[in-house]
This record gives sequence, C-alpha cells and structure tokens, in this order.
Amino acid sequence: MQNSIKPPSRGQWGSSFGFIMAAGGSAVGLGNIWRFPYITGQNGGGAFVFVYVLCVLLIGLPLLLNEIALGRKSGRNPVGAIKETGGSGFWQTAGVLCVLVCFAVLSYYSVIAGWTIGYIFTELINIPVDFEDFVQTPLYVIPLCMLFILMTISVVLGGISGGIEKAAKFLMPVLFLIIILIAARSVTLPGAGAGIEYYLSPDFTKINGKVILSALGQAFFSLSVGWGLMITFGSYLPKTNNVIQSSGWIAGMDSMVALMGGLMIFPALFALLPGVSPDEGPALVFNVLPRVFDQIEPFGNIIGGMFFLLLLVAALTSSISMLEVPVAYFIDERKWSRKKAAWTIGIAAMFLSIPSSLAAVKGNFFNQLGFNFFGRQIAGFFDLMDFFFGTLAIVIICLMLSLYTGWVKNVKEYASELAMGAVSFDGFPKKAWVFFIKWICPIVITLVLLNMIGVFGEPGEGG
Repeated sequence: MQNSIKPPSRGQWGSSFGFIMAAGGSAVGLGNIWRFPYITGQNGGGAFVFVYVLCVLLIGLPLLLNEIALGRKSGRNPVGAIKETGGSGFWQTAGVLCVLVCFAVLSYYSVIAGWTIGYIFTELINIPVDFEDFVQTPLYVIPLCMLFILMTISVVLGGISGGIEKAAKFLMPVLFLIIILIAARSVTLPGAGAGIEYYLSPDFTKINGKVILSALGQAFFSLSVGWGLMITFGSYLPKTNNVIQSSGWIAGMDSMVALMGGLMIFPALFALLPGVSPDEGPALVFNVLPRVFDQIEPFGNIIGGMFFLLLLVAALTSSISMLEVPVAYFIDERKWSRKKAAWTIGIAAMFLSIPSSLAAVKGNFFNQLGFNFFGRQIAGFFDLMDFFFGTLAIVIICLMLSLYTGWVKNVKEYASELAMGAVSFDGFPKKAWVFFIKWICPIVITLVLLNMIGVFGEPGEGG
C-alpha cells in the first residue's frame, strides 16, 4: 500500500553509512580546505579553533538536527516539508529560498570547481599557470565549468542509493586519504614547525566579539544548514535510523576536514614560502600553493595534482547535494521524472554559470556590476550571487526554520522524531535541543544577521 507521506518512488538511503557519507560530503566543501585555515589564522589560531568547535556543537549541530527532523517527519523536499507539516505560504517561502539558493550557488560554485579541474592537469604536466590570466580566459573557464556540472548531473541521475550514495561511499574515503597523505608530507617538511605553531598555538588574547562572530559564521555555514540539503537528505531516511548518531558523525567529519585543511596548507607554506601572507583567499589556493608544491621533493607535481583532485572531490560531494534539492522539489511537487529534473536544472545552471565565469574578466559588464549593502560594497556578478544567495539567504532560512519548528509548530513533535531510533536522546538531551532551537539558535542567528548589516561596526562576513 502506498504511503501518502513518503512515496516509495522517491527512494531511500541503502544504509546509515551511505547517508553519513553523502550528508558529510554535502557539508565538506571548498570552504573547508582553504577558507577555514586562513580565517583561523586571522582570528587567533588555536583559540579560534576552540571557539569554532564550541559553535559547531552548540549552534551548528542543533540546526542540523532541526533540518533532518523536518525532512524525515515530512518525507519531502524543503518546500513540501513545510507544506506537509501544515506551514502557511509565508513559512513555505523558506523552502522556496532553499531551492533557489541551491540552484544559484551550484551555478557559481561550479566555476571554482572548474578551475580545480584545470589545475589538476597543469600540476600533473608541470606547466606554471598565472591565476589572474587563467580566470580571465573564458575559453578555458567556461568549458571546465560545464564539464563539472555534467559530472554532477551524471551522479544525480543515478538516484539516491544508486547514484548519490554510491558516489559518496567512494568519494569521501578518497577525500580523507588524500588529505592525510598531503598533511603528512606537509608537517614533515623542514621548517614546518613555524606553520604548525601559527595554526595551532592558541592566543586567547585575540578572542573578542568579532572573533566569536567569525567562528559562529564559519560553524554556521560549515555544516550546510540553511540550504535545505539536510531536509532533503533527511526525507530519504527510514524511521529506524539513529539521526543523533549520524549527525554527530557528519559534524565530526566536517570539522576534521576543516582542521586537516590547515595542517596541509600552513606547514608547507611557512616551510617553503615564509614571506607569503597566509590570508589570501582563493589566490592562496590557486596562485601560492602550486609554487609550494613545486618545491616539494620528490614528486611535487604529483602532490599538487592530488591537492587539486582533493578540491575537485570536495566540490563534487557538495554540488551533488545542491542539485538534488531542486531535483527533489520538481519530483515531489511537479511530478517530474528524475531524468527530466536533473537535466533541466543542470542545463539551466550551466547558462547561469556563464555570467559568473565572465565576472573575473576585467572591464566587462559582469565584472563591473556593483551594489552597496549597508556600507558593504559588493563588486561583480560572482560576488553578488555569493553574498545574496550563498550568505544572506542562508542566514534568513536558518532563522525561519528555527522559528518554524521552535514556535510555529509543536517543537516536541520534532524532538520525538529525533528520538526515534535514538533511545539515548530521550531525557536531558531532548530538553536541551528544544531549548536551543526555541531560544539560543534564533538569538545567535539574529546576532549573525545584525553583524552582517554592520550593527556591531564594520559589516561582517557572517560565514
């Protein structure tokens, strides 16, 4: 007999391990590998790491559980989840935002992922590439971006257990293996001690309100909450799954990749290019690190190729889930086939990726676009997309979802959903989660939002 809440045709995870690998993969992305290390360096090294871990446990994990509970309870995509649980049109806009965010971010995230494909080959065949010249060459960047989106479509076409789960079970162990190999080589270089000290030696005097808000922002976005990814992935979970245990593994994997990212980058950077600043953002990865790998003997180009392969894998595990959210929406709400949904959305993302690809080309329309947001000047199509979809919309979604389950609905129903398959969650953990979703998370998210619009001084990144 067909279940009206969760049609069998939607598919389910074949195992808890598959869900953990897929959800962990969606959380682990490019930001873990290069953004976390330099944000750590700017904000007190080891002291920032301590604050970040606390933020993951106290804010990120409750929000992660909130989304998975909403997804499993409803058995639907982000829009359908709120509709199925009785949410009004206003609250359903949070679900609509989730679908739009995943589609929009997939389009420009694929541009960066395309860069990584190009750099895998330039490293392996040992051809020096100037980053500025490379990103301003649409003839290379656009086809590589399209290739990456095709890779993403090919995985999502396979369905939940046959495509996404199977890919995650292969890609995530590969990702961890490459991280361990590169980090092991990096920390054993002569002079690596200075980089390790810079990264892990705590300077608690640097902790202030700005540092705490930076850690909150990083933790907040690190676990991929606010995208609808975890609602969608939670909707494919059987009721017997121990969500608490699975979520702990997801948060642990995500944080471990971020921490290992620093151990790959800083020791090698300090050992081989001691005069280079470690807080150069994308340029650090695509301009500075190839020079670092070139100096590692022997097989520096092989290590360089492995590093960019690692970035590609991290990008792919995230992009798969970004595509799956709008695909699930069209399967559930519009009754499309998976094939039609994956190809239509994927091709649309290809077209939308073109302005982001061209945004790095100096002098053209997409490069010169600008916007002033509460004193923050945002320049270029790529940065506009990243700020409004990849940052601001996510904060708003998280606030709406915590208010929805915490106040609009009976939060105890969602707590009971989490307790299914997790007997140890009953009692104090259950009460603590309810308290955090009702009070702590909305307050903290509001602080992050206020920080982004400059209430506490200079407008902050948020994450």
